[in-house]
Amino acid sequence: MKKLLVDKNEEILKFIRDNPEKSSKEIHDGSASDLAYATVKRILTNLITENLIIASGKGKATKYTISPAYELLIPVNLEEYFTKEIDDRIIKERFNNEIFSTLLNNNVSIFTDQETDHLNKLQQKYTDNIKGLSEGQYKKELERLAIDLSWKSSQIEGNTYSLLETERLLKDKETAAGKTKEEAVMLLNHKDALDFIIENTSYIAPLKVSVIEDIHSILIKDLGVDRNIRTRRVGISGTNYKPLENEFQIREALENTCNLINSEENVFAKALLALVLLSYIQAFNDGNKRTARIISNAILISKNYCPISFRTVDSTKYKKAMLLFYEQNNISAFKKIFIGQFEFAVNTYF
Repeated sequence: MKKLLVDKNEEILKFIRDNPEKSSKEIHDGSASDLAYATVKRILTNLITENLIIASGKGKATKYTISPAYELLIPVNLEEYFTKEIDDRIIKERFNNEIFSTLLNNNVSIFTDQETDHLNKLQQKYTDNIKGLSEGQYKKELERLAIDLSWKSSQIEGNTYSLLETERLLKDKETAAGKTKEEAVMLLNHKDALDFIIENTSYIAPLKVSVIEDIHSILIKDLGVDRNIRTRRVGISGTNYKPLENEFQIREALENTCNLINSEENVFAKALLALVLLSYIQAFNDGNKRTARIISNAILISKNYCPISFRTVDSTKYKKAMLLFYEQNNISAFKKIFIGQFEFAVNTYF
């Protein structure tokens, strides 16, 4: 029955997309006449709650249209999406500047009320937990999370240090046998960046392009990576999406991202937007996703929210969720990762 309703949701959404400004009765007759009318009404209510459609008018005069955030939020099955090879997928090949106006001008809620309630309850649990910790205990837990984040963030980028080897490196400065110097430097830079945002919690607010550049500079120190906004083209493995090429357009996209994040009231939305948009823009020659993860955590920490280590995230799923956003500007898979990792962090640390 659940599979049937999921299919009907998709059928109803398609009907509304193709036939805007229709009533619930017209939607029932046109797309789901095999369901009870009351069931269709419940589906429409749920789709409004999920920010996928909007309703206008009252009573029998109520009409339904697709939300401006439909493409951003509609659930997408990652495994099914990537059954098509890179050249067979129909994608948005170029950077989409309209994403800023969609998010800014339509009061789009990235998280549903149910998701926000779940995240807020987790945050309250975190707040209650740290009240019972001494300063030393809190710092110890934060150190544990920092090690996990440094390890996982680096692993996502191909670093081969194990978690235990990372702990030895960051605590005792003991490098692992058979590993490159660059791998050790990457991990140490992560720890330096985390230490910086923990010691300077107000540095991130408001978010500015110069702040993003500063965090990136810490992360790529001694790695042979150019500092500051790139002036040449970059390609991304696994996709035909092409990021912006012009330095001034890149800076403008970063400024728009900062304005969007600064104007957003929901802290979770701020952190998630930083994760996906800074990766999407690809402002630097390298280190973009690392910078995004640190900036996202800096936002959480600056508001006294629980930071995220990403320790249990599957690296392949993380990359696929990011590619989905690059290619379709769809945040659904990455939002699921964010919620799951925030829950893990609250239940694991502190």
